[in-house]
Amino acid sequence: MIKQKFLQDKELLIKQLRWIEISYEECKKIGIKDNYTIDEFGKFETLCSRYSRGIDFLIRKIFRTIDAYEFENQGTLIDVVNSAHKRGLIDNIDELRIMKDIKNTIVYEYIEDELVDVFEEVLKYCEVLIKIIKNTLGYMENMK
Repeated sequence: MIKQKFLQDKELLIKQLRWIEISYEECKKIGIKDNYTIDEFGKFETLCSRYSRGIDFLIRKIFRTIDAYEFENQGTLIDVVNSAHKRGLIDNIDELRIMKDIKNTIVYEYIEDELVDVFEEVLKYCEVLIKIIKNTLGYMENMK
């Protein structure tokens, strides 16, 4: 049962990575500006959404799935993150906290001008998120 969940979650993470990378590349080409067209803003809004879902999925689902697969105590969210750090999936726990704070800002910023303020941070930390996802997928691949 746990192996099936592990494999399903791994496949979902692969799909998540693909969509995040697509959005990230589109927004990287647009770059940071003072004003965005409707299309450009929409692409950044999509990236922000994928970034937010990616962080949550990774921490709340994937890291917990790995813990369960390796018979680790799943404990609190902090325990799960610490386990991921010990496995080498995350280079810097403080950086992950910043990424989660950015996600929270995105979730609660409904006004266009305020959302624009996080675009630069999302681009920066999206690179880190992609690296963490790739590290995690590599780790999961070696767990067979």
